[in-house]
Amino acid sequence: MYRPSAINELRTAVKLLVPAYKKYNGVAKKMYPSDGEIIFVNWKTYGGTESTVNGVVSIVDTAQITTWYRPDIAANCRLLREDGKVYEVISEPENADMGNQFCTFKVERVKGGA
Repeated sequence: MYRPSAINELRTAVKLLVPAYKKYNGVAKKMYPSDGEIIFVNWKTYGGTESTVNGVVSIVDTAQITTWYRPDIAANCRLLREDGKVYEVISEPENADMGNQFCTFKVERVKGGA
């Protein structure tokens, strides 16, 4: 049975923000809650990637997440860290070996300004 080594080090507490959809004039709009359920994850960052487009500097922070499998984690969710940084799930969470035990996915946060 596959067991990722990162699952032994779930030290980072994050809040899982699952969006709710409301319809406004027939168009579904995503609404994120201000507070979510706390989950523990293994958080591996890869530093920020800096780019300049049309004179605007932006930095993209990415991280690889490993945690226990949860069916409510999807590519439209967000993770809120204790320091107030909000990361978006950018890849569909991978259910390791289809065993419904572990999942891995990537998150990113875009920041910057003029």
